[in-house]
Amino acid sequence: DPAEAYSAAEFHDDALAAMADITAQGRIPLLVGGTFLYFRALEKGLSSMPAADPAVRARLEAEAREIGWEGMHARLATVDPQAAQRIHANDPQRIQRALEVYALSGRPISELHQQEQSDSLPYRVLKLGLIPADRAVLHEKIQQRFELMLGAGLVDEVRTLYARGDLTSELPAMRAVGYRQVWSFLAGKSGYDEMIGQAIIATRQYAKRQLTWLRNEAGLETWPAGHPQILEGIRKRLEQWLAK
Repeated sequence: DPAEAYSAAEFHDDALAAMADITAQGRIPLLVGGTFLYFRALEKGLSSMPAADPAVRARLEAEAREIGWEGMHARLATVDPQAAQRIHANDPQRIQRALEVYALSGRPISELHQQEQSDSLPYRVLKLGLIPADRAVLHEKIQQRFELMLGAGLVDEVRTLYARGDLTSELPAMRAVGYRQVWSFLAGKSGYDEMIGQAIIATRQYAKRQLTWLRNEAGLETWPAGHPQILEGIRKRLEQWLAK
């Protein structure tokens, strides 16, 4: 449910259970997507982080309403420059979490991340990353994708959530790219065309951050997305890897 919080720690446990079930059936787990922080938590384990504190989060949200998330990002830069460099100024969820961790533990979240648990993933891992060769083509596909989402009923979906009354724009589920912009439109803070433009720009920014993460991902094999021979190339690479 959108009102429920879901963490990397929960994903770590849920994914391991699902992977064990797949393996028990004699099959090979495939992890596909772009949520790289969750994948890193799964692959390398989790450091000991303080649990979320509603009171601290409420205080941080109140402060953000006063000085904006850019101001909160600047505050993060003073207590944890490494995290501030990694977290984008337009990513309120992660800014809030980093400041929350510092408030609760007195230690930077970047320092805690470095103290990874020793229970690494009990699988051999082949990491393949699809990298768009042409930024203009990527931007075009992002626009087409959002237009398809609108055509499939995104606004009506968010309108139903908006009407529930128990959800707010501060919840992680409602901060997701696309949902956040439609929610703002329904709240009368933007026009329809403005909402579309904001969502497309936000998606481009998110894709840019994903590409930055991929460039820094250890052991990743990159492949040119859209290349006519990419499926054949990956098939041969998988055969070679599975034969070891």
